[in-house]
Amino acid sequence: MQKIIRTRAEAADFAASVRFSGKTMGFVPTMGALHEGHLSLVRKALQENDYCVTSIFVNPIQFNNREDLEKYPRTPERDLQMLEEAGCQAVFMPSVDEMYPEEVNEHYDFGHLDKVMEGAFRPGHFNGVAIVVKRLFEIIQPHKAYFGEKDYQQLAIIRELVRRYQIPVKIVACPIVREDDGLAMSSRNMRLSAEDRRKAPQIYQTLLTARQLAKEHDVAFVKNWVLETLKSIEGFEPEYFEIASGETLLPVNHWDEADTVMGFVVVWLGGVRLIDNIELRRK
Repeated sequence: MQKIIRTRAEAADFAASVRFSGKTMGFVPTMGALHEGHLSLVRKALQENDYCVTSIFVNPIQFNNREDLEKYPRTPERDLQMLEEAGCQAVFMPSVDEMYPEEVNEHYDFGHLDKVMEGAFRPGHFNGVAIVVKRLFEIIQPHKAYFGEKDYQQLAIIRELVRRYQIPVKIVACPIVREDDGLAMSSRNMRLSAEDRRKAPQIYQTLLTARQLAKEHDVAFVKNWVLETLKSIEGFEPEYFEIASGETLLPVNHWDEADTVMGFVVVWLGGVRLIDNIELRRK
């Protein structure tokens, strides 16, 4: 029987009882509007732990665009059914007032990690992410927490948060889950029109071609080719394509500057912001 928890106190009590019984606990924080990508995290958590706790909380302080917050899809009944079918034992669904009973004034600085790419285009976003994730870790105190690699930069920042504040949780990264046509699964995909949904897989197709081009061409050529290709597709508005170190997230000018070189892309399509990434080269 799935336990639905609404308050921080009840969540902390539940988590403490799990730990007291000697059981291990995996945690999957989400903003709801769940899809197979989220469920893959839940299944991984259940493989590696006795219990899985999932949170569903649309975190207002990580949205720098008010309209994006208002349009973010919310499907709580469907989410709960999906989690129950996946075997998740407990779901923490706090209100905004429950998570933020007082004015929020924490400020985190992650050096360059929160300044590049998403940090540059969404000011304040990662501060909001760090605040909510740290609070959730303090409430749940899981043994392991599971995050998808689609939000690669977010994953790097959460790892740094855990390292910096010595939070006793192991961060487990899980691969991107894609639709059959290659589109990275995302809650925002629900907002795409039928026509835009048909176009969207071209983002991943472009990244796959970029990986082939990276074998024979330099960084500048690949970067320019990707941006020009995306611009040429009707309806696509690329926000950025960055080629960067998979370790530091800093841009690279030559393939040999990092052990792993990643391509990170954001494309607007029909007013929906889609993100994706791919490993381009590895030493």
